[in-house]
Amino acid sequence: MTDRKRIVFQGETGANSHMACRSVYPDYEAIPCATFEDCFSSMADGSADLAMIPIENSVAGRVADIHHLLPKSNLHIIGEYFMPIRFQLMATRGTNLETLEKVQSHIHALGQCRNIIRELGLKAVVGGDTAGSARQVAELDDPTVAALAPEMAAEIYGLDILRRDVEDAAHNTTRFVILSREKLEAAHNGQSVITTFIFRVRNVPAALYKALGGFATNGVNMTKLESYQLEGQFFASMFYADVEGHPEDPAVSLAMEELAFFCAELNVLGVYRASPFRDKIKEPEANRALRPNPHS
Repeated sequence: MTDRKRIVFQGETGANSHMACRSVYPDYEAIPCATFEDCFSSMADGSADLAMIPIENSVAGRVADIHHLLPKSNLHIIGEYFMPIRFQLMATRGTNLETLEKVQSHIHALGQCRNIIRELGLKAVVGGDTAGSARQVAELDDPTVAALAPEMAAEIYGLDILRRDVEDAAHNTTRFVILSREKLEAAHNGQSVITTFIFRVRNVPAALYKALGGFATNGVNMTKLESYQLEGQFFASMFYADVEGHPEDPAVSLAMEELAFFCAELNVLGVYRASPFRDKIKEPEANRALRPNPHS
């Protein structure tokens, strides 16, 4: 037995999520899980202390499963991590590009590496995940089959990297959220904070417009707003949102109060320190200045 704390991730050893765990919590034991449901189950039964869960990618968009799993989990977001995604084209030792016919990876990875697949004329094969595809390629030991996976997977499964950083977009980045059973909110001390919540508006005309009006009038920046349908109900939309600021900030407090008035359901999922990476992805001030002012 080990006294090390455990953090779970979806995927196989060597996946991007595994790399995220190692980067943020190097002293934790990273435990792979086959599915996101398994990650949440490990948290629920106490066999894991934290979970590292991807929630969105700058190219592929949101990870849809999470929006349905997270609200029901009774877990809390205690942090976020942005990881630039780099894919390596890898194959069994001694393979060269001329022998390749197929490339296997997760469907999102294949979609994010279309240029190299087209350039080499390879047949894309959908795998369960990136690291799992690397493992399967190693087991096949077939010089016609390659995998698209993180560099860590090549090290673990003994594969040669034939082409490095083959992703189509240099900005390809995945945002992870860190989940805990404990509600650990960031201190209200002037540091940059993100507040994440889900809500369902009341069934009245212009409810969403009215519910969100408080964020505009109080000058609170909403960095993310997404809708998704409740299971089996086309008329009931849930919304997932991130705003900059702490609930104890007067402006955020007033905006949340106004939101609650127009909501049938409101649940704060986490109040946590904003990642320093957000400073790198801010819209340039010059671009904002070029926007027309609707009040002028």
